[in-house]
Parts: sequence; C-alpha cells; structure tokens
Amino acid sequence: MREYLKRLVKTGAAYQAAEIFAKAIAVVTLPLYTRHVSSEAYGAYNTLLTSVILFSIVLRLGVGEAFVRFYFNDANQERRTRIARTATATVAWTTTVATLVAVAFSSELSRLVLGFDDPLLMDCAILGLWAFTNIEMAYAQLRVDERARAYMYASGANVLMTVTFTIALVVFASQGARGLLLGNFGASAIVVLGLWWVLRGRFSLRVLADLRSVADLRAMLRFGLPTVAADASVYALQVADRFYLFRGVSHAAAGEYSIAVQLATVVFVFVRGFQYAWPPLAYSIDSDAEASRLYSIVTTYFVLATGVVVAGVALLGRWLVRLLAAPEFFGAHEALPWLALGWTLYGLYQVMIVITGRARVTQRNIPAAAAGLAVNVVLLVVLVPSSGFGLGIAGAGIALCGAYVAMVVVMHLLTRGVFAVDFQWRRLAQLAAILGGVAVSGELLLPSAGFAGLALRVLWLALIPTLLLVTRFFAPNEREQARAIVADARRRVAAFRAGGGDVEAYAEDPLRDI
Repeated sequence: MREYLKRLVKTGAAYQAAEIFAKAIAVVTLPLYTRHVSSEAYGAYNTLLTSVILFSIVLRLGVGEAFVRFYFNDANQERRTRIARTATATVAWTTTVATLVAVAFSSELSRLVLGFDDPLLMDCAILGLWAFTNIEMAYAQLRVDERARAYMYASGANVLMTVTFTIALVVFASQGARGLLLGNFGASAIVVLGLWWVLRGRFSLRVLADLRSVADLRAMLRFGLPTVAADASVYALQVADRFYLFRGVSHAAAGEYSIAVQLATVVFVFVRGFQYAWPPLAYSIDSDAEASRLYSIVTTYFVLATGVVVAGVALLGRWLVRLLAAPEFFGAHEALPWLALGWTLYGLYQVMIVITGRARVTQRNIPAAAAGLAVNVVLLVVLVPSSGFGLGIAGAGIALCGAYVAMVVVMHLLTRGVFAVDFQWRRLAQLAAILGGVAVSGELLLPSAGFAGLALRVLWLALIPTLLLVTRFFAPNEREQARAIVADARRRVAAFRAGGGDVEAYAEDPLRDI
C-alpha cells in the first residue's frame, strides 16, 4: 500500500508542479490581461475556451480514455506500441478533418455560439480545438509510462511560449480575446508537433495499419464511446453556466465569473495532478481487494487536502480578487468559494470514473452525467436571474456544486454493485463538518475587509488542524507516519545546511521510514 501511495504522490506532485507553474503564471499575468481586455471580451474568450474543451471530448471519441485503460491489460510492449499508434492516429485525423470543416463555417459558428459575427475569433478557437485535443492525447502517452520529467518539460515549454505569445498579442498588438486564444493555443500546437517527434516511435498517421490495429480500435471505441456522452455532459456543466451568464445575464457577468474560475485554480492544480496520476495507478493494481482499500484511503486524503484549500479560498477570496484582478472584476469573489468547492467535488467524481473503468461498465457514467447536467440547468434557472433567487454569479457556482453532488451520488449508487469500495464515511463526514464549519463561521463572524479582517481569517484557519487533532481524526499509525515524514524532512534540511550531508540518500525515498 505504501508503494502505491508513494507512486501517486510522486507522479501527482510532478503533474501538480507543472500545473502550479502554469496556473501561477496565469494568475500573475491576470492583472495585466484584465487591464487590456474588457470584461465583455474576457467573457467571450472564456466561453470559447470552454467550448473548445467540450468539443474536444467529442472528437477524441473516448479513445484517449480507452488507451489509458487498455495499456495496462498486460506488459507486452509490441501491443502497447500498436495501440498508442492507433490512438494517436485516430485522434489526429478526426481533429484535422473537423477543424477544416469548422473553418469553412466559422462565421456561422460565431453567430451561433457568441451571438455576433467574428469569424477570425472563431478561427482562433478552431485552432485551439485541434491543438488541445492532440496535446491531451500526447500527454496521455507520457502519463501511462509515468514520464513525469518529460511531461514537466513539455508543459513548461507550453506555458513559457503561451505567456510570450499572449503578452505580445494582447498587450502590444491589442488583439483582446483573439490574442488570448491565439497565444494559448498557438503555443499548444507547437508543443504537439514537438511531442510527436519525441514520441515518434509511438506516433503514426496510419489508423488501420493491419487487422490487429482494426481490432484494437474497435475495442477502444467499445470502451470509450460510452464515456463521450458522459464526459461531454460533465464538461457541459462548465459550458452551461458560462454560456447562460454570457447570453442570458450579461457579458460582464460572464467575465467576472471567468475570473473566479481562473482564481479557483488554486484548488484545480490539486485536482489536475490527481486526475492525471490517479487512473494509471488505479488501473495498474491487479488485486481488487487491494485496489478497493487504496481507493477508500485516497478518497479520504484527497478530501482532506483539497478541503483545507477550499476553506482558505472561502475565507480569503475577497483579498485574492483585489490583489490579482482589476477593480471592475471584484464581483468575482461572490462565485469563488463555490467554484473552489466544485473542483473538489469534480475530483471525487474522478474516483467514481475510475471505478467504472476498472469494472469496464463505462456506460454507467451516462445517467450520472445526465443527472448532473439536468440539476445544473434547473439550479441555474432558479438561482441566477433576478426573477428567481437573484444570486447572480454566486448562484451559478452553487448550481455547479449541486450538479457535481448529484453526479457523485448517482455514480456511487450505480457502481457499488460492480466494484465495492468501503469508503470511510465517518471520517468523510467529520471532515465535512470541520472544514465547512470553519469556513461558514469565519465568513459570518469575521470582518470582510481591511488588514484586521485578513489577519483574523488567516488565524481562524488554524482551527482546522486543531479540531482535527481534538476530534481524533488521524489514526495512531497515521500520526506516526506524519512524524516520520517531518523527521525525515528535518534530517534533509540539516544535511543541506551542514553542506556535507548525504542529501541524495533521503531524496530517493522520502517515505521509506513509514
């Protein structure tokens, strides 16, 4: 069990490091972009960005998800190379044909999605559709072999080029939403070509090279196609709220909501690292009993780690928005805590996705995703407009959380009969009570402005570890493991300060004493 957790921490940390770097740059440059792009233009950019990711799910045909699952059927390298070539070729051709067709109708698509005619802006999004879909497929190949260093290099190059291109286009060329899209996806397109070269042994444009490739593709489509409707429905939640705000409320409201989404990535980096590291590890475990135990433990630790961050965002969100966005975007703080919570719930949904994938009953994802989308639409109509509860962008965030809760519940009901996981319900309820209690009480009782309010809220967060210890959340063996990790960290720091210590020996296995 320790080895599995260590692998998850190691690969997850690598993916998180890459994501943290990307999101940190995005957050640091946010004040710059928000002073050169209006809230209306930012709303248009974010609406197209989410649309790109939604249609990318459809164009992948579930092949990327199936590739990760089928890769671990056995250790035959010839078979693994063959399905890698088949998967990349399939995605490359579907995206290329689709983007060529979309460019021909970019003007009509612009009016349909945005409500106004800007074919050049739509062309930038169409380029993004090709680049994003193919880079996700290339990243999947790095993930299955846990090539974390190569992943970090590729994502780091992507971020640096994105920042350079975007600043040039937005700040100096005054291209607004076009610059944001082209800077982002132009860099991704270059990285795709680079990764194809790096992975040239596993890359091919020949979809059906032989009969075995045909059989592989059929098997991957049988597994993956049922996930398309489910995954598209899940991501449609994020398109629905932004599209509803953009077309049904105001472009400015959509812009504020988009900034809240950006700032909520402080939680998203944890979820993204988990999302990338978790499936390869979860599928690689042969024993169902061992897998069940690991799934339960990982779920508890995931809620603990992300829940603490969500509580911090809920209490400190106002100061975060003031610091990192132009004044006209300050209203984003209303949706920020709910979007942060939404990312945690999305991470829990990923646990359920892996369960259906392990049991090969991916068709059960569809009713859960459909339930979530239905709940989202109903709650948007009820909570957002002034004719309902009039909560504005906060209502959109609440609707998203409600949708994810519905999805997690339905998925659990549908999967517990095919692969039983004994989740630690008492500890999960304990976490929810402590984290939710600290966040809500702090928001109601403490000042919401000024340095005094900031200081008091930071101190209030210290209640979380105190309450966890007082209520005996951590088992004795977990406390011993934590002390071992702290002791190991102190030894490495002491060795580093001494200058002659064997730091590498400790760096090789930080969990070996547990």
